[in-house]
Amino acid sequence: MLLTLLLFFCSAIAIYLACDYFVNAIEWCGRHMKLGATAVGSVLAAFGTALPESAVTFTAVVLGSTPEQKDIGVGAAMGGPLVLATIAYAVVGLALWRNRQRLARKDYLVQVDQVRLSQDQLAFLAIFIFKVALGLVAFAYKPYLGLIFLLAYAVYVWREINSAETAAEEEELEPLKLRPNSNNWRWAALQVTLALAVIAFASHVFVAQLESLGALLGLSPHLVALLLSPVATELPEIMNTLIWVRQGKERLALANISGAMMIQATIPSALGIFFTPWRFDGPLLASGIVTTIAIVLLWQMFRCGHVNCKQLSAIGLLYGVFALGLGLYL
Repeated sequence: MLLTLLLFFCSAIAIYLACDYFVNAIEWCGRHMKLGATAVGSVLAAFGTALPESAVTFTAVVLGSTPEQKDIGVGAAMGGPLVLATIAYAVVGLALWRNRQRLARKDYLVQVDQVRLSQDQLAFLAIFIFKVALGLVAFAYKPYLGLIFLLAYAVYVWREINSAETAAEEEELEPLKLRPNSNNWRWAALQVTLALAVIAFASHVFVAQLESLGALLGLSPHLVALLLSPVATELPEIMNTLIWVRQGKERLALANISGAMMIQATIPSALGIFFTPWRFDGPLLASGIVTTIAIVLLWQMFRCGHVNCKQLSAIGLLYGVFALGLGLYL
């Protein structure tokens, strides 16, 4: 038990430190690629930090030899968006709330392009409802529909790259941590690669320790797979948001969450549809309903154009409701 707790906390610290190096380097990579800051967060950073959880889904649904293993992959594909739509947005709100004075903010408003984010929520909502609907029916050509999700993500990436923006506070970048006196893209790429390697390894250790703690506490495997493991695999995105918010770059933080949500709604879903029956039981359907409610609320907030950090913080309560309901169900 003591070793499990030690590895649990050490891996979490390693993920945070590696994410600090990652966000520093990925901003420099975006600068060299001449990408706007929002594209750096929604495409480059989101794709990089989504690799660990996408690998979990790929391993479970493609290489898994039992129905139980494939169920873990489907659970990850549903649990990831739930965590991002609730906990990740709540973390941004709480971090802004806590750092408001340090950032010299006179109000509680979130400084982002709220119209753009409302459009992102609407696009994600359409894709997510479609993927949940597919989990309720069975027909012969369902696996071919996985291609639609891959195409949707390609369209999203094209849109983000061609409409990205950079705010004044995002123009100034901290020196590259690995090589402070150099702006060479090779050093930035090396730092990104090394940081991702540490994130992937530490995330694997973190998930393993979380599963061990679940077993020690007597939690069911289904509860761990749907409720706890997604929190662990989405930890890099959450750490990224903390780092960017502390720097006053909530646009990058929210773009990272939005991009990660789009990845989770498309690529893992496509893998699940390709290689599993993609049929939902009660807990999976419940996770889909709670995620849909969270996205509708976020869309309404951003559409009104005056989102504050208190509102974002409150969205995390939905995850608590889901956890309580799932615990009572199982």
